[in-house]
Amino acid sequence: MDLKWIRTFVIAAKHENFRKTADELFISQPTVTVQMKLLEEEIGSILFQRNGRKVSLTEDGRRFLPHAQQLLTIYESSMSDLNRFRQGYSQKLTLAISPLFAESIMPYVLKRYMTLHPEIEINVQVVDSEFIADTVINGEVDLGLSNQHTKNSDLICRPLLDDPVVLIVPHDGKDSESAPPLDAEELLQKNYLITHNHPEYWDQLLRSVRAAVPSVRTMSVSQVNVTKRFIIEGLGISFLPSSTVRRELLEGRLLEAPCAFINLPISKTYAILKYEHPKETQFLEFLSQFRF
Repeated sequence: MDLKWIRTFVIAAKHENFRKTADELFISQPTVTVQMKLLEEEIGSILFQRNGRKVSLTEDGRRFLPHAQQLLTIYESSMSDLNRFRQGYSQKLTLAISPLFAESIMPYVLKRYMTLHPEIEINVQVVDSEFIADTVINGEVDLGLSNQHTKNSDLICRPLLDDPVVLIVPHDGKDSESAPPLDAEELLQKNYLITHNHPEYWDQLLRSVRAAVPSVRTMSVSQVNVTKRFIIEGLGISFLPSSTVRRELLEGRLLEAPCAFINLPISKTYAILKYEHPKETQFLEFLSQFRF
């Protein structure tokens, strides 16, 4: 039995249309017809009821479909495993990482980890924090690194890192040694405050800011990288985890304004996992060595 016939059958069962099947597989429609006839001869069953140009699955076809899908899954899984073996991998670790975490130290951590563990294949999915727990519970990833706590009782949610939140403003072009100190209250009065670029701390923080500076004007931006760009361009200021702006502060593209009159929160990163297998535990132990 030719595996191409199985793949064609699965696609044809999805569309119940040989022309659409041919288009998806980049083959001719007569080729689809021939392959389906050969498959039917091989298994001794009629898989499609033909009515002119229309086709529909027979009862035998519906019965055979999940087995065909399973055959394809097994084949693709075996080829993926063989390819990993050829590349020298003996294990695979799939991570779901929040955009905020991916923006900070994670590239450096992964580079170090992959250098020390060349036998482990690393796959990374960048997922918004609110969806990371779902990817773990559904088995799509082995480990999630999220900025949002999950209360799902079927998951392990472990605090991993604490990151101080600081007020970030655009560089004013003045010399740091001779310029007067930045006045956070004045900056909040004169600039838009860019909010809700973090999934956890903004609601409480915004209440504190409004209590101290009632006239503050706000603009919601959902991503940290966009927030930083907006600040650099002079569109506003924001409270951001310090690790996410470390490079921009060192390069002088952004400034940190002391904000002693507000109790600033701590941004937390959580490790979310379903099972404490050795590869997940090893990675978390490695990650814990770094200071963000």
